[in-house]
Order: sequence, then structure tokens, then C-alpha cells
Amino acid sequence: MSGGRRRGADRGFTGIPTVWYGSAMTRPTRRSPERGDARTRLLEAARDTILAKGFAATTVDDVCRAAEVSKGSFFHHFRGKQELGVAVADHWAETTSAFFAAAPYHAPADPLDRVLAYVAFRKSIIEGELAAFTCLVGTMAQEVFADQPAIRDACGASILGHAASLEADFQAAIDAHGMAGGVTAASLARHTQTVIQGAFVVAKAGNDAELAREGLDHLDRYIRLIFDRKAEQ
Repeated sequence: MSGGRRRGADRGFTGIPTVWYGSAMTRPTRRSPERGDARTRLLEAARDTILAKGFAATTVDDVCRAAEVSKGSFFHHFRGKQELGVAVADHWAETTSAFFAAAPYHAPADPLDRVLAYVAFRKSIIEGELAAFTCLVGTMAQEVFADQPAIRDACGASILGHAASLEADFQAAIDAHGMAGGVTAASLARHTQTVIQGAFVVAKAGNDAELAREGLDHLDRYIRLIFDRKAEQ
């Protein structure tokens, strides 16, 4: 899933403490444990803990402690850790969809400008600790793709669903500006997520957020190149 600001919406896309993305909005991220019902607090605690530690290292006890709810309450809402994993991926998709729907990159009239504004927005929200801006569903998918198909599929639905939300702008940009070689809007939209998710992995590997920003800069150059749009001076 990754990239104005709205308090309360989480992208976590992933969230840890409340993080400011750029100068406009807050993305979905950690809320204080006294807010919301027990299930929501468990989902938000799971999101933050998995982002910080990974899915495998996160225990039910960790989540209950972070949410400040009892283990009995946890098992009232979830049958186990796998069901929690599916639910937190779905929660991520819902909250980040709202976050991106309200983001300012939708404003430009030209569809190519909207696509470029999307990339710029995703770069602008790369701030703070690695766990504060990387992607929950991308993190989980890498861990569980082979042995937790239900969680993998929920993560895939989130990432590919977000990619699909960009297809209309890519198609309108192709229609307005042309595109050689039979490239499709859907494949271009998926490619943005390939680069963004890869940028997060490289940033984690190098323990350096600047590596993620570098990846987004190259994505911007690539899009300008294929649409023959010169970079702004």
C-alpha cells in the first residue's frame, strides 16, 4: 500500500505514533489506547507492533499489552493470530484508502500532473522512523506469502487495490499524452507500487529513509520519461 494530512486516518499506511506527512495531513497511525472500542484498539496495536517488529515476532501478548486490553477480550474478537493478521490487513486497506482519497494529489486538472503529484505525495510522507512510513501489508506479505495464504491474500488485496485506484489517472494520461509500446494503465499503476514497496525494503536494508526518497525520485523521472514530460526547472 504507502503515500496532506488528516488526524486519525492511518496509512500506516502504517502507523506508529502520530506522524506528520509532509505539511498537509496525518496519515493513519497510532492512536492512544483509551480511544476506540477494544477491537479497534487491538487492530491499531497490532498494526503498530507488526510494523516495528514484524508479524512473526509479534505475539498476542504484545498486542494485548499495547492495546491495554485483556487476553480474554482479544479472543472474544479474534480466534487467533492468523485471524488478527487478516483483520489488520483489511483495517489497513480501509484506513489508508480514506487517507489517500483525501490527499491533495487529486487536485491537478491534467491527469499526468495528478500521477506526478501522487509520486510527490508519497515521497512527502516518508518521514520519521522506518516503521512510521513503511507499509504494513508489504511487510506482512514478505513474511507470510508461503505459509499464511489468507493473510497474504488480504495483503495483496490492499496493495493491488491501491494500485487499481491509480488506473483511471494513468489511462487518462495515456489518452491525453499518448504512450508507445502497448503499455497499459493497469501495469503502470502496479509498477508504482513495485517501486514504492521496493523502496521501503531498500530503506529498511540500509536503515536509511533517504534511500526510499531516492527510489521515488527515480519513479518520478521514469514517468516523465515515458510520457516525454520534462522535469520542472
